[in-house]
Amino acid sequence: MMLLFMRKAKMAILLGLIASLIGCASIPAGAERSPQDPWEPFNRSVFEFNEGLDAYLLKPVVAGYRFVLPEFAREGVYNFFSNYNDIYTALFNLLQGKPDYALNDFMRVVVNTTMGLGGLIDLATPGGLEKHKEDWGQTLGVWGVPSGPYVVLPFFGPSNVRDTFGTVADLESDYLFSFVKDVGLRNSITGLRVVNTRNTYYEAGDLLDGAAIDKYSFMRDAYIQRRAYQINEGRDDEEPRMPPYENGYE
Repeated sequence: MMLLFMRKAKMAILLGLIASLIGCASIPAGAERSPQDPWEPFNRSVFEFNEGLDAYLLKPVVAGYRFVLPEFAREGVYNFFSNYNDIYTALFNLLQGKPDYALNDFMRVVVNTTMGLGGLIDLATPGGLEKHKEDWGQTLGVWGVPSGPYVVLPFFGPSNVRDTFGTVADLESDYLFSFVKDVGLRNSITGLRVVNTRNTYYEAGDLLDGAAIDKYSFMRDAYIQRRAYQINEGRDDEEPRMPPYENGYE
């Protein structure tokens, strides 16, 4: 399993480097620079690679997915993976010192798994159990690990140095990657998860494409602000705060 993951990681890095060498994306005139993004030319190249992959492969697949499956079926797929992720969210909230959130998330799993047909129906949210989303990157941030510079990962998109390590940890600790031994089944589940994730912002992506903005800068700034808020929410500060950045680091 580790060997397979290392091969995928090497391929992702290789493709990102190829994209940067071929594209050599330049920074548009008037684009707002960020001290948290010292690798912007490289990041823009990887961003363009991801955009091309999305436009020519992923988006057409999702369009077919939406055409074939009715909305209630797509919602069931979303709820199933959301319920699965709640298991990890409960563990991460426990690691972040938020036992009340962890209990809430655990109860979400119990309710949706037992009464929601294995998670296909979300009964927890209308029942008053709030949905959270946590991961290793957020947990490391709550523990005080600085974010490091912003980086765009091939396939995975916006990230930073800390969250890149968090992404690797998320993949390595994922039950579906580690314990589903049948390669065909594992690949099918993984493919469905990717399509489901892209489907959740299918229309939002079209709105961004049609807006007269620098999409790269917009997504970068939105990612940085969102992650800062998520991590500050897990600290014991009386009020959420934006972390001070110097030279691209927290």
